[in-house]
Amino acid sequence: MADLTDLEKQSLEEIQHPALPEGSTIYGGTKVFPDYQAENGETYFTLVHGIAHESSVSFVAILQATRALRKGFESAIYFYGPGSLNCLATRGFPTTGNSAFPGEHNINNSLATFIQEGGKVYCCRFGLSLHGAREEDLIEGVIPTHPLDVQDALIHYARKGAIINSTYMF
Repeated sequence: MADLTDLEKQSLEEIQHPALPEGSTIYGGTKVFPDYQAENGETYFTLVHGIAHESSVSFVAILQATRALRKGFESAIYFYGPGSLNCLATRGFPTTGNSAFPGEHNINNSLATFIQEGGKVYCCRFGLSLHGAREEDLIEGVIPTHPLDVQDALIHYARKGAIINSTYMF
């Protein structure tokens, strides 16, 4: 441990850290709303405009879409703008596929699972082009789309009566 000044030691000793042992319950577990399952033909559509690893927005959106899929909803995710970067299979350092930090491939792995379980993933080609990403670098099973498809996909899923989760990160 580093050499500490008397005031640093005093500060550390004022309150026990951690105050609770690992595994302590500090939040209740009551679920307030019913655990809804899809009714016949219901759809869940997610729009993602968030950059991979810059916040939890994109990753949580994928997890929510996967949960909806597992509840029986037809589920699709549409990545556009900088969100398109979430769909790249070329993530990794020093080579693709290697995780430079724990969790680097959470998004890749979660999208692969979502697709394998029957979800659809769309990725805007214009969003890719804005960042110099190539269509051939998409995760297997991701469907590339025309820039004008963003609005028409939203109309398509709205007309189907989809629950629409739109995430946006600026």
